[in-house]
Amino acid sequence: MVTSGQLSRRPVRCGPVPHDALPPDPFAGDPDDPARALAGQDGDEPWEPLGDEERAELLADLTDLAVYQALLEPRGVRGIVVDCADCGEPHYHDWELLRASLQQLLSDGHMRPHEPAYDPDPSAYVSWEYCRGYHDGVASAESNR
Repeated sequence: MVTSGQLSRRPVRCGPVPHDALPPDPFAGDPDDPARALAGQDGDEPWEPLGDEERAELLADLTDLAVYQALLEPRGVRGIVVDCADCGEPHYHDWELLRASLQQLLSDGHMRPHEPAYDPDPSAYVSWEYCRGYHDGVASAESNR
């Protein structure tokens, strides 16, 4: 799960993303779905509902994501890169894809698999930490005026 920790708490500025706005499962209805090989593993177990603290963190992340996008998208930043603990590879998330994934996690308790960014330009993506630092710098500059 992508979380940013304790960041500033602002009202959420984005509405929920409808489920049908998310990318469709490319193997829906396919009897040769490769995910069938995972049957019996943790995919068949019901998802644990999110606790109050997890929900609060997700809402804070969604709020922060909106702020970061407003600050960085005009500067050419396309989204956020996250180092995946499972595969060890960086995952590039455009702003809207990450927002949709976090909204789905908030509403469903889990995220559906999604297609990775196609041939992303790593220089167009930044980390949560970079976003947080950039935001802090802008806020500090504004307070010194």
